Amino acid sequence: MALTTRGLLRLVLFLGGYIIFLVLGATIFSSIESPEELEKVHHLRKLRSDFLKNYPTVTDQALEDLITEVVKASNRGVSASRNASGEPNWSFGQSLFFSSTVVTTIGYGHVTPLSRTGKIFCMLYAMVGIPLTLVLLSALVERLLVPTIWLLQWLNSRLGHLYQPFNIRLLHLIIIVLILIVLFLIAPAAVFASIEPEWDYLDSLYYCFISLTTIGLGDYIPGDSPDQPYRPLYKIMTTGYLFMGITFMMLTLAVFYDIPQLNLGLLFTSHDETNMEKVRLAGAGMGLQYGGAAYSPGDDNNHRQVVRVRSRRDDSPSPEDAPQKDFQLP
Repeated sequence: MALTTRGLLRLVLFLGGYIIFLVLGATIFSSIESPEELEKVHHLRKLRSDFLKNYPTVTDQALEDLITEVVKASNRGVSASRNASGEPNWSFGQSLFFSSTVVTTIGYGHVTPLSRTGKIFCMLYAMVGIPLTLVLLSALVERLLVPTIWLLQWLNSRLGHLYQPFNIRLLHLIIIVLILIVLFLIAPAAVFASIEPEWDYLDSLYYCFISLTTIGLGDYIPGDSPDQPYRPLYKIMTTGYLFMGITFMMLTLAVFYDIPQLNLGLLFTSHDETNMEKVRLAGAGMGLQYGGAAYSPGDDNNHRQVVRVRSRRDDSPSPEDAPQKDFQLP
């Protein structure tokens, strides 16, 4: 479907603004993190120099070779620190946690398949698991939309005579976002901060946000500290948290994108007039659709309007010729 000239111009302008956004982010990250990185580099160089002074029999090349091997192993998820007494990375609990990060596309990257067979299986597993996970999450979101719509109907019945439909839907979105923040960011962050010995609350909140947005940087991984008690159970519980959190995150995005005034993607579609009509209808309370049902916020009786679309045969009368009737189902 070809874009209109106006839609193409908007897309180009948005692309230019997006590139500026990326450049701005790179500049800010560079200015913030570069001093910290230089400090770490100077600290490591000093430690290396002190080590060679204290142990003159160790050559610089031998130390370099050891550091290189340790770094390579660490990048593959194998730690040289107390690794002999620690739990292996591929125990059942750890493997279940890894499987969940693959199929949810979080992909922390702290543990990766070491064998060729494992790499091949990981690709095949992801090809099957990612679509299955999307289907499962979509089905869960559809179920969660039912109480979400009930909440929207309740707000409409209480506030419909005082506020515009868009304002009510915005309030509805704010409530959903607050639930997401409290139940899946703030509260879990407090739990992780109390369990993880080296995490403060900011680290825990950072981990929750990075994980639920499926960014998955992998700099913070729960249950990887030495001598972590009940590590397999801890990993399984974390896996359940990730699935529930990502599901509610998808629910929040579904509610957000269902508000045409907030959906910027409508600016780049080909049917500008149609999209503007959708925005107008939504603002008038006729476009509140979740799934197959539409709900009118201005209806104080809290009735449900179901709109069904049927294909029109060639010999059937046009909508303009057909008599118009209004149907309202309780």
